[in-house]
Parts: sequence; C-alpha cells; structure tokens
Amino acid sequence: MTMPLFSLTDISCAYGSTEVLHDLNLTLKINTFYGLVGPNGSGKTTLLDLLMGSHKPSKGTVCFQSTELRKWDQRQLAKEIALVPQEFGFNFDFTVKEMVLMGRHPHIPRFANPTAEDLAIVDNIMAELGIGDLQNRFVTQLSGGEKQRVIVARALAQQTEVLVLDEATSNLDIHHSIHIFQVVKNRVATKGGTVIAAIHDLNFAAAFCDEIILLEQGKVAATGPPETVLTPEGLKAVFGISCQSYFNEFSNAYQVAYQYA
Repeated sequence: MTMPLFSLTDISCAYGSTEVLHDLNLTLKINTFYGLVGPNGSGKTTLLDLLMGSHKPSKGTVCFQSTELRKWDQRQLAKEIALVPQEFGFNFDFTVKEMVLMGRHPHIPRFANPTAEDLAIVDNIMAELGIGDLQNRFVTQLSGGEKQRVIVARALAQQTEVLVLDEATSNLDIHHSIHIFQVVKNRVATKGGTVIAAIHDLNFAAAFCDEIILLEQGKVAATGPPETVLTPEGLKAVFGISCQSYFNEFSNAYQVAYQYA
C-alpha cells in the first residue's frame, strides 16, 4: 500500500476567534493533480497554508510523508514543497532571471554559487513559460500577468515533489492561464509529483484536475473525480447556482454550464 503524501486528522484552524476549518479529515496521495474549490471564505487558502506549514492548526495533526509537518526542517521542506501564492509583491529590482533562480536556493549550499545545472534548469523553465525574453527585465517593471508567470517559474525551478498553487492564474489572460495548467498537468503526467491548486474557475478544475476537493464552510463537502463532485446537485447545494455538467467533446473535458438568467 502506497504511503499517503499528506494526512490531515481532525483538523480545526482559527484566526483569532474565527474558526475557518472544522474537524477536517483529508488524505492526499502522490502523482495526483488536486483541484481545491469552494465559495469565498470556505477555507481554501487556510488549507493550503496548513499544507505549507505556514499556519498551525488549533486542533489535530498534519502529516507529510508520515511525519508531522511541524517536525520537518524548513530547508528540507523547501526541497519537497513549492508555493505559488495568491498575493505577492516585489520590493527590489531583481531581474526576472534572478527571481526565477531563487527557486534553486534550497538546492544550493550556503555561500555557494549556482551550478551550470541550476542555470540550465532556470533557462529551460523560463523558455517553457515563455518568459525567456524577459530575463534581463526588472520584475518591478513587469505587468501583473508577467509577474505571475515569473512566480510560477520560480516555484517550478524548485523541482519539488509537491507544487501548491493558490489562484496561480488570477492575473493571467486565458491563453497564459491554459498554458500554465498544461505545463503543470504535463509535469504530473511525465515526471510524477503532486499538485494541489485552489481554483475559482470550475471548468479549469474539471478540465485539468484528477481529483476535486470541494470545501463548504470549512469542511470537505465532497472529494473525487470531477464528474462525481462537480454535479448540478452538489454545486447547487454548495454555491447556490443552477447548472448542467457534462463531457464536452470540443474541449475534451468534463465541463459546467451555468444558468445566467
């Protein structure tokens, strides 16, 4: 039997007196693209913060590779888990290449210089995400969408087993959004690893994710393949919307059609 990647047991989590997650139990496996969906305030970002170890539960345990997450060395954890945050800021004039190279820092010994392999990894990822021509630009001079692609590239440069995406395409147009998800999906398929992505767009989640985790008011409402979770009944109950869900031959994916009026 394969060891779970993450195990969350009886998790509750609060910010001050406001409890965001309640008695949550969840097991995540390797080599899977998870989509985390739910209404605003349902606990998606808080759950990702727990998986990153950046927030501690008020009750329960979070285990990564069968060891409590709080017992992991932070530098070692950075070799295992990479994050594309929902919010980010650039306060210094780093070039795009310097910023992406920061993703290699967990792999570079202290006071050592990047190796030729590190630089090759960075160059290949910038090319893959279409930002190679921006490599000498200062990140403070980029558009919001360009900055977001740089942050995704930095996370990919870490070459971790786990990639956590918190609304990673929120500033991107449809072309670049699709491309980012294609790159990430291809990495899961060809190189293994696990992606856990908070996604607002249900059709993106349905098209690219192997498993959907549907949150409602801090609890798991449903988990499973898109066609079993993103049902008209389930989405009506959680989001209060009327919709149809079906396999779309043109997009070659399970999709959701909304009733707008």
